[in-house]
Amino acid sequence: MQQPLAYRMRPRTISEVVGQQHLVGEGKIINRMVTAKMLSSMILYGPPGTGKTSIASAIAGSTKYAFRILNAATDSKKDLQMVADEAKMSGTVILLLDEIHRLDKTKQDFLLPHLESGNIVLIGATTENPYLSILPAIRSRTQIFEVKPLSEDDMQIAIDRALTDKERGLGDFKVTLDDDARKQLVYATNGDLRSALNGLELAVRSTKPSDDGAVHITLAIVEETIQRKAVTADKDGDGHYNVISALQKSIRGSDTDAALHYLARLIEAGDLPIIARRLQVIAYEDIGLANPAVVQRAVMAVQTAQQLGFPEARIPLANAVIELALSPKSNSAISAVDEAIARVRKGGTGDVPDHLKDAHYSGAKKLGHGVDYVYPHGHPGDWVPQQYLPDKLVGASYFKPTGNSKVEQAYKEQYAKLRQAQQNGLKKR
Repeated sequence: MQQPLAYRMRPRTISEVVGQQHLVGEGKIINRMVTAKMLSSMILYGPPGTGKTSIASAIAGSTKYAFRILNAATDSKKDLQMVADEAKMSGTVILLLDEIHRLDKTKQDFLLPHLESGNIVLIGATTENPYLSILPAIRSRTQIFEVKPLSEDDMQIAIDRALTDKERGLGDFKVTLDDDARKQLVYATNGDLRSALNGLELAVRSTKPSDDGAVHITLAIVEETIQRKAVTADKDGDGHYNVISALQKSIRGSDTDAALHYLARLIEAGDLPIIARRLQVIAYEDIGLANPAVVQRAVMAVQTAQQLGFPEARIPLANAVIELALSPKSNSAISAVDEAIARVRKGGTGDVPDHLKDAHYSGAKKLGHGVDYVYPHGHPGDWVPQQYLPDKLVGASYFKPTGNSKVEQAYKEQYAKLRQAQQNGLKKR
């Protein structure tokens, strides 16, 4: 039986790894390890299909060490013993241990001395946060690297390689892949390269060639092979941006049902990165100071969704959307900073007052820098009136809260109180 395309296209050397350039790019940490032949055990964590196994395979290929793959949950201590025996014979074995967060103590205790000796270079792979899920004894003996979701460009590069590679890929099939089919393959698999490549192979091998032997892959074929409709597949088109815009405006308008509808469309398109980015923007732009607790919960929900991936990611995303839609709203923070930026762009800057300038160097006092600064923590309430704005901007006011919640009303009252106290204090000087 032929191995799947994703397996056949695994990189043989570090230079063939798609994406993860923060780890394997020129001069980056894993690349330097391989170049210097100074490998150490590591844990790679990140979403499925983003290259954890590929990096391990590439390290082995670049160093010519033996490479073995085991699963911490399903493979036994006996399997680990076989790897250890091989390491004693050959000198070094690179062991990719998948689902390392499920490693039990018996297997851990067996592995530890082999990690210490360097006979086994362990590369643990997990979708879980290793700081929370990996046993401390293993964690302390490994370096931890985050593997990030593949970008659109990364996915395109990998697909092109698979279509043109005649040795390991689909280069002999004379494939024509429509643009909308290619986009669906990238977006609907949500950065999971394994799913994208295996879906592509199924599409190619199950499609009848034309009379000239060419295989034409359409959007409909890709939808069928990966079992996901292109609800908003055209990421560069108006339809996609319209749905994103509608999601934000529905949350801003506190229409929970409409917000859930547009969220569902983006989920069906498999567009987790844009959902994550947009919900964090909405949280700070439209809810902001009216409900800081909900803002933080939304950010946590988004981070959880990114760790889980689809389909489970839909659950924390729904929590975030419902809370954001039902929360009090305030755009006072974005309005304040935008007004401050607009004034700066019009030349509204001015010199920093001397008493606020850096005084941590010899000669600062001769320039009058920091001399008259009053330390607020040395006064009742940790506050004292003194000028902070440049002379030409004294009296400027950017923060204009409406007080749409008890929280923001408290901020509004405190802001007004401090401004008045500041003005009164400066007048007395």
